[in-house]
Amino acid sequence: MKSFRPIRQIGVGSLELGPREKHFLHQAIDSNRLSYGPFSQKFEELFAEFHNCRFATFCNSGTTALHLALAALKEKQGWREGDEVIVPAVTFIATSNSVLHNNMKPVFVDVDPKTYNIDPNLIEAKLTDLTRAIIPVHLLGLPCDMAPIWDLAQKYNLKIIEDSCETMFAAYKGRKVGSLGDIGCFSTYVAHFITTGIGGLTTTNEPELAVIMRSLMNHGRDNVYINIDDDQSVSRDQLFQIVANRFSFVRLGYNFRATELEAAIGLAQLENKEFIIQKRKENAEYFMRTLKDLEQFIQLPYIPPDRDHMFMLFPIVLRHQPKRDMVNFLEENLIETRDLFPLLNQPVYQKLFGDIEHEYPVAQWLNQSGFYIGCHQYLTEEEKTYMVEKIHEFVNAFRRGRV
Repeated sequence: MKSFRPIRQIGVGSLELGPREKHFLHQAIDSNRLSYGPFSQKFEELFAEFHNCRFATFCNSGTTALHLALAALKEKQGWREGDEVIVPAVTFIATSNSVLHNNMKPVFVDVDPKTYNIDPNLIEAKLTDLTRAIIPVHLLGLPCDMAPIWDLAQKYNLKIIEDSCETMFAAYKGRKVGSLGDIGCFSTYVAHFITTGIGGLTTTNEPELAVIMRSLMNHGRDNVYINIDDDQSVSRDQLFQIVANRFSFVRLGYNFRATELEAAIGLAQLENKEFIIQKRKENAEYFMRTLKDLEQFIQLPYIPPDRDHMFMLFPIVLRHQPKRDMVNFLEENLIETRDLFPLLNQPVYQKLFGDIEHEYPVAQWLNQSGFYIGCHQYLTEEEKTYMVEKIHEFVNAFRRGRV
């Protein structure tokens, strides 16, 4: 019997627009309404509810969500240019880029060698009189250890911005991500947990921050008129106030808006979230079980008992070898991989910060030996079996000295 071999690459993420997504898209198109409207409002409302937050703002990417969060806190708190923000040494570059784009300074902290999230025990040593906030990144679907971060934030009067772009619906000690700090930031980019093509969201329980972020997203417009329906079904005096302020811009803002089309897709995906969660966890459990015999060679994901793991992706870290040969082998066999978010060795960061990677030994190890494969809900049983077989094939060849 001929063994299974994929006819196309097994991706780290995928997207299938089902009947519900197409139905909502047709509704949005038939309405002739692409600007902020009912789909966006409902998407925000449900997303906030699912993360135990009062407010959500739908923008055009997770990166802009981070930018909005920092800009809003900078305005409200009166932070100055050059003030510092704590950032993990392993994360997608957008996390620290958002700090730089707000004219603030990212201060890097090494990560935990088991969870790959920021190591809370190393944060306090990096705090200075200029530190204003901490951005814990819930990497790959796993929430950070937030309790010690809360303690530090309270002790030093710091704000917390959760970079939850890779982690939705997960809980830490019973509390949902996005509600664990002052502002939560999410991404709905292709291959993420809930996909809208492009898109991102901020969440918060603070009304003032919600107002500022929505204004900033809309060119800095006065929030009296954000939605083209805002001048409907209002009193005469309210109408005149809106008319007088439709073109009033109260802060230096941005055009970070998404459209009704993205919101329509997101709304349909939210209806399917329990299936997505179940399938990703099932896939992760399969990989954990079938790769367990290789644990002397590779480090598998660790899930602390006080939190969920949503497995946006499945990380693999070689314990004592560089990853390059294994990654190349998998890619040659149509299994897509990605590096495990190298940051400090990026060419642009070496120009900005110098050769500092060696100061963060866990991050350096992950840069050299860590990568991830897909864990998404569209993987077939044949594909998962094939992925595991190829990982075993490489490790066995390595042990025999054939790699």
